[in-house]
Amino acid sequence: MTTSTERLRDARTKTDNALACVRADPGASPVLVAVVSEFAKKAEKATHSDDERTAVIELEQAGDSAKVAAEADTGVADATRQAVLDAHLAICIAKAKL
Repeated sequence: MTTSTERLRDARTKTDNALACVRADPGASPVLVAVVSEFAKKAEKATHSDDERTAVIELEQAGDSAKVAAEADTGVADATRQAVLDAHLAICIAKAKL
């Protein structure tokens, strides 16, 4: 059985991947880069937080913003958009299992 800590680590891995993809994508807008950067910061914070519930809520909110930004950015590559959506899904799964 996967623990909450493992699910948060998985979400962090996926947010870090999404951030790397967004930074490397020449079509990604500065807004998308900023929003996904914040998402990655929240993921890092969540993996070190003593208050798992609050950390997951903050991470989910940042993930929701990243998802919307990725879907709205018309210049971003499909693979980059998918990396952000995958990271968003990872935190949704972590929250559902909390």
